[in-house]
Amino acid sequence: MANDDRGMGAGSVFMTFVAGAALGAGLALLLAPRSGRETREKLREMADDAVDRIKETARDAQERVMSVYDEGRDQVLEKKSMITSAIEAGKAAMEQEKVRFRKEKA
Repeated sequence: MANDDRGMGAGSVFMTFVAGAALGAGLALLLAPRSGRETREKLREMADDAVDRIKETARDAQERVMSVYDEGRDQVLEKKSMITSAIEAGKAAMEQEKVRFRKEKA
């Protein structure tokens, strides 16, 4: 049961947390005794901060995806090289056996 995350990844949990924090902060601002202008300015600042955090999170996620993609691509190319080498070695061994077989028949 320790591994039961209900299908939510760390990114989803983080974004839910950020959205909840933003909502709570917005409600606190609306209920706080401030003038309308002060409240609007504070909300604008908080919205700008939230946008910046979301952009940063998106950049981090993109960097992680690209890193995993690059690692996967490198591994595929390495395995492809190994398979190609094995096939070439098999072809060479087959040719050697053909020559040996022909010599034995002759």
